[in-house]
Amino acid sequence: MQETNKNSAGLAVGLFFGLAHLAWVILVALNLAKPLTDWVLGLHFITLSYSIKEFSFGPALLLVVVTFVCGYVAGFLLAAFWNLFRK
Repeated sequence: MQETNKNSAGLAVGLFFGLAHLAWVILVALNLAKPLTDWVLGLHFITLSYSIKEFSFGPALLLVVVTFVCGYVAGFLLAAFWNLFRK
């Protein structure tokens, strides 16, 4: 059986995490994050009092970059452990 490519796994998980958070950033920028979150929480019979901060480019970029890096590391490590323990 062929080894799992650690870099490919890292990129796949990192892109998934990064793109998911990019979608969140876009929802915040379009002022759609709170209505969507309220709807999802309502589906779970949850009512919370919270606020979503105003969009700011710096923190938004940092969120996407940090989640991509964390996802890359997680995917890389998962593939490394997979390769180690599948033998």
